[in-house]
Parts: sequence; C-alpha cells; structure tokens
Amino acid sequence: MKKRIADLPDFDMAQQLKSEEDIAAYITMVIEDGDAAELAHALGVAAKARGMSEVAKSTGITREALYKALKPNAKPRFDTINKVCAALGVRLVAQPAHSQ
Repeated sequence: MKKRIADLPDFDMAQQLKSEEDIAAYITMVIEDGDAAELAHALGVAAKARGMSEVAKSTGITREALYKALKPNAKPRFDTINKVCAALGVRLVAQPAHSQ
C-alpha cells in the first residue's frame, strides 16, 4: 500500500527541541552552515519550542516584533540575537577555526 506525501504528518522542528542542549546543538549546526538568514529562522523555531510569549517576556521584545525579527530571511540585530539566546538558555561562543 502506497502512501501519498499529503497523508504524511507535518514535521515541526520545534517539537524536537526539548532541552537547552537540543536547542544549542540545533543552533550550532545552523551557525556552522554559515547562513545568517537561516540563523534567524532557527532562533524563531527554538523560541517557538520554548514558548514565544515566554521568550518575548524574557527579552523585553514584544511577541509581534519577535516573530518579525525571527522569520525566515530576517536580519535581526545582534543585540536581538543575544537577548533571544539568553532567553533560550544558550550562548554564542567563538572557537578557533583551525585547531593546532
């Protein structure tokens, strides 16, 4: 029996992000890909996993502004990224590009 694609359940990445470790691994993977627009989207997915209202409250940014800043292809300011990361319980860190 064949299944149609339309019959498959929708995949929601936010449902997979259950801990700060999951969120950190997901965001790290996106950063390693080097796509700034995808980073904004990934932060939005992580914020959805945590609860957009809770993240908005923690950052001091309205929920509507947060949705706008974290939509696909958005270009949020660095301070917005930092606030969202802090609200998610993760932080961005720099590592040497080449190990010795």
